[in-house]
Amino acid sequence: MGKIAGFLEYMRETPVNKDIKERVRNFNEFTIKPDSEKLNKQAARCMDCGVPFCHHGCPLGNIIPEFNDAVYRGDWKGAYEILISTNNFPEFTGRICPVPCEGSCVLGLNSDPVTIEVIEKEIIEKSFQEGLVVPQIPAFRTKKRVAVVGSGPAGLAAASQLNKAGHYVLVFERADKPGGLLRYGIPDFKLGKNVLDRRIDLMKEEGIAFVTDSNIGENVPVNYLLEEFDAIVLSGGSTVPRDLPIKGRDLNGIHYAMDFLTQQNKRNAGYTIPTKTKISAKGKNVVVIGGGDTGSDCVGTSNRQGARSILQLEVLPKPPESREPNNPWPYWPNILRTSSSHQEGCERHFSVLTKEFIGEDAGNLKAIKIVDIEWQKPEPGKRPAFIEKKKTEREIPCELALLAVGFVHPRHEGMLQQMQVKLDAIGTVKASNYQTSVEKIFTAGDMRRGQSLVVWAIHEGRQAARAVDKFLMGETLLP
Repeated sequence: MGKIAGFLEYMRETPVNKDIKERVRNFNEFTIKPDSEKLNKQAARCMDCGVPFCHHGCPLGNIIPEFNDAVYRGDWKGAYEILISTNNFPEFTGRICPVPCEGSCVLGLNSDPVTIEVIEKEIIEKSFQEGLVVPQIPAFRTKKRVAVVGSGPAGLAAASQLNKAGHYVLVFERADKPGGLLRYGIPDFKLGKNVLDRRIDLMKEEGIAFVTDSNIGENVPVNYLLEEFDAIVLSGGSTVPRDLPIKGRDLNGIHYAMDFLTQQNKRNAGYTIPTKTKISAKGKNVVVIGGGDTGSDCVGTSNRQGARSILQLEVLPKPPESREPNNPWPYWPNILRTSSSHQEGCERHFSVLTKEFIGEDAGNLKAIKIVDIEWQKPEPGKRPAFIEKKKTEREIPCELALLAVGFVHPRHEGMLQQMQVKLDAIGTVKASNYQTSVEKIFTAGDMRRGQSLVVWAIHEGRQAARAVDKFLMGETLLP
């Protein structure tokens, strides 16, 4: 514990963002780097409590009090070594994780929690800056070959760990560049792709090979993987979006959120998007259906594209401003969250049901019919239900509707069907200790657990790698 009374002396301070008028002009990251004095004080707030519940909140089990203490003492090398012992990619989680660790911070019982995410990000960035991050090339090779399908956070984590164990790892990615969700799902203003490329290049130096434009089951035969590799890790994610099959769904101007976000990331990377397929919010009344993080990303992207107005709809009730009695610490606080994208300009409506998409003669979307709803107290053993409020049905102008209502499961056609792996009741790949019904095939991330957080995907990749290593070698030293 660096400073015994630090949590009493210093208040929580989060990094300052660039002015909204400036940052919405581009898609660059906009958080201003905190100075060393401020970071030192924030690290000093960590109490090094007897039972650090932040470990419980973090899926990776990051050793948070220890790296906070190292930062307070100015021991960046020590902080870096502690951090990477549990987290392969702190530069990702330090930018886009919703920080469940902070929700479990003991200081949060009667004060504001420690700024764990900020400290984590500064540790890894300082480590890159000072040359502490170098390729970790295995001292020996086992001659075992492992194919990792999907280069999102789960696949990258599995590949990194399996490479450390000495196996030859080949990562297959169906897109033209590796990164999966990190590259084509997360907006650049949250995660600059230079940060992703920096890590990919490092992994290549460590001996991991990447093969892009490789869609297993289509242009790469499944039998090639089964015959040429000793083990396979499926980490393709939960890629089938949940639809909203209501009247007018076939109108022009209604798109899945991920198609919208992916296209913008490609435009940022210099790709030319054909005019016929271009999705643009410029000058339009945009309605984002879905109140989660993906919906928030659509809000931020729409603002940068020059939307006329932005409305975000959520079918669930508005969360409370602070914890309620049935949501005690150290559980994740189910409270109202206002993202940086919301701050840039957005109207939010809760407990609203979308009933119909309304079009004009040309087949283009012009409005959405919505109605306010009231949630009923659920009966034991039954799902919550709602009723429509009388005289609240109305139409709102809309030329672009973005569906951000989640994902249902991975794509079944192609690879999964050809590999004949069993699926569970919700359509994800069934696995026991990350091993599927086919002995040499393992799975991790959203493909196994359903849509979740990046930090959970990294955890899944690490644990799947451990299971694969034990399968190949009979034992494992991977954490």
